[in-house]
Amino acid sequence: MKIYYKLVAILLLFFLISLTFDFPVTGDLTSPANLNVSPYYLENSVKQTHIPNVVTTVLADYRGFDTLFETSVILTAGIALILILFKSKRQKYSFSNLPRTTKGTDLVCQNSCKLAMPLMQLFALYVIAHGHYSPGGGFQGGVILAASFIFYAISFGVPNALNRFFKNKRQMLAYLGVLIYAGVGALCVILKKKFLEYVALKDILRVSDEMAHSYGVLFVEIGVALTISIIMFACYVFLATGNSFDDENL
Repeated sequence: MKIYYKLVAILLLFFLISLTFDFPVTGDLTSPANLNVSPYYLENSVKQTHIPNVVTTVLADYRGFDTLFETSVILTAGIALILILFKSKRQKYSFSNLPRTTKGTDLVCQNSCKLAMPLMQLFALYVIAHGHYSPGGGFQGGVILAASFIFYAISFGVPNALNRFFKNKRQMLAYLGVLIYAGVGALCVILKKKFLEYVALKDILRVSDEMAHSYGVLFVEIGVALTISIIMFACYVFLATGNSFDDENL
């Protein structure tokens, strides 16, 4: 039976590769995207949103719905992975039986972590907050933030990392990220505008229409970063410890 699965996978791979020949050449000025969508974004991003980084504008403003569901997909994928790995028997797991690689490492690694981790987290916050004006945003900042948690878990052990960063109901933080994103959109509706129409926030924030877009994008980027960082760290914990956890640990 496995041979049929492999055959289907190979045929699907060749089919997908064949579709790439219909793509426009990279940088083709006559492609539909370069003729219609891209010029509009480039010409109006700063004027309409006060955000020089057009990529951030596209992801969190012009295509805000798309990014919201991308974040939801990542959350769902993380939950699915945890459910698949989670042992069916809800038994208490002794941290003393964890694999050696999850109990912490030598003194050099631990001291290196103490020096590097604050810088990693500071840079992560910078990437999240400064994604409007330079390369960055919620996805990139969330990954860097998760990397700092993982670095600490490698250096000092998973139990210490869990107790230090996510004491209670850690999984709720991942849900909170999506709720922040969706909550901003819902607030816009409450204020009698369309979902994720950030201009609705101008009266609350007492700013111009353009700055309302800028602040709205910042709020949703924070939500994205929160979900990404928690899901990545949770996946590492399950994979590193042999997926044996009870509800109190994760």
